[in-house]
Amino acid sequence: MPGATVLLVLFAALLHASWNALVKAGPDKLLSTVLVASGAGLLAALALPFLPLPNPASWPWLAGSAGCHLAYYLLLAAAYAHGDMGHAYPLMRGSAPLLVALGSAALVGETLGTRQYGAIALICAGVLSMSLWRDAGAALPSRRATLFALLNAAVIACYTLVDGIGVRRSGAPLAYTLWLFALSACVLLVAVVGKRQALREYAGRHWKTGLLGGLVSMMSYGLALWAMTAAPVAVIAALRETSILFAALIARVFLRERLGMRRLCAVGLIAGGAVAMRFA
Repeated sequence: MPGATVLLVLFAALLHASWNALVKAGPDKLLSTVLVASGAGLLAALALPFLPLPNPASWPWLAGSAGCHLAYYLLLAAAYAHGDMGHAYPLMRGSAPLLVALGSAALVGETLGTRQYGAIALICAGVLSMSLWRDAGAALPSRRATLFALLNAAVIACYTLVDGIGVRRSGAPLAYTLWLFALSACVLLVAVVGKRQALREYAGRHWKTGLLGGLVSMMSYGLALWAMTAAPVAVIAALRETSILFAALIARVFLRERLGMRRLCAVGLIAGGAVAMRFA
């Protein structure tokens, strides 16, 4: 894989961990998630009039992805409401690439080499180890947080495969990305219409977080989708999960979560997998 593509995906991983930290740090996880999604949708809607429409062949995939993203946002908020970012984030992101790698051959028609599968396995092992290993004295993670995170891993795998196909059929990766965020925001706002008063008040206090998180979220996934047009979907999905390296640092420095020796060892596995992916 070209070094420039690797660097772009790693930058996307940093952005992804950053907007997840904004959600985790918010006083209400669900409303923070809705605010970030709405911010991304608003920014996307402002740019869409200046872009061509994606090819018609990509619209069914756009609709399917918007539905998947609704489930993703709701499960993300639930996982962070019941557990630490240091536990839920690795579990969500680490399980998904394995599912994507298994499904990409049948759904996308991509066959990976042995070294690529090895690099994916190394990244996934490190990410999952980070979530499952507990250091001495650490509290047991919430079962609900674990359940929501695992369910979300399946959703992440679904929308990754759907978007991997859709963005290639769109003929316009940027327009596809912006339409996806605009549609996802609309679907999510309809789903939480019963909380519109609380959301209005929450947005009045945290609108800057919503716009910043929305911009970062859109940039993160936009870069990943572009990379999927130039490299195998399963490879990009796995490399993107190096975001756990950045999430671990953010959780430790800004959220004051525990990061012990075992999790540091897991970080080493992830870094090794990222290096292996570069030369696979």
